[in-house]
Amino acid sequence: MQTYTLHVAGVTRQLPVIGISDDTAIASFVIISDTELIQAAAKQLVEKIQENGPIEQLLTAEAKGIALAYEVSRLLGLKQFVVARKSVKSYMQNVVSHEVKSITTDKPQMLYLDGNDARLIKGKRICLIDDVISTGESLQAIEDLAIKAGAQPVCRAAVLAEGDAANRKDILFLEKLPLFKKDDNGVFKPIN
Repeated sequence: MQTYTLHVAGVTRQLPVIGISDDTAIASFVIISDTELIQAAAKQLVEKIQENGPIEQLLTAEAKGIALAYEVSRLLGLKQFVVARKSVKSYMQNVVSHEVKSITTDKPQMLYLDGNDARLIKGKRICLIDDVISTGESLQAIEDLAIKAGAQPVCRAAVLAEGDAANRKDILFLEKLPLFKKDDNGVFKPIN
């Protein structure tokens, strides 16, 4: 299996290169269960986040950003963070919703906030947290959901910026992650 060596926050990982079309691939970055990487990355992200002024709440999308949001929240001294869900749970009331498209999913999905969570972010300066920002569509959907709930997104942060996202000036990230294109020999090579 082809892999990509990632160095981030003093940690090195071998990421499998996974095809998402006939000629394009991504390096699969799954942070949710990587305690060492979460702790190291969160510490560096918090430093960058704090440069943007005070943050009153964090918002992430289910599921890969949850562990990272927990650690960032803990390091910022916040008592909780909010998770946008991918389905409506039976306990949810007064749900706020928004559609999302992502490079890693084949069809549009929905994001949902329980009314109680929406109240937690209403009127608050919030930071949007994710593991990877690629096309920006997921991040935009989370931001749109936050705005529908009355929040004031002032910070967008991720461990990695993939492909052209690394050129954005409105996001905080620790390292660039390339996209991959298949060469004439059938090998995926990093681009940008």
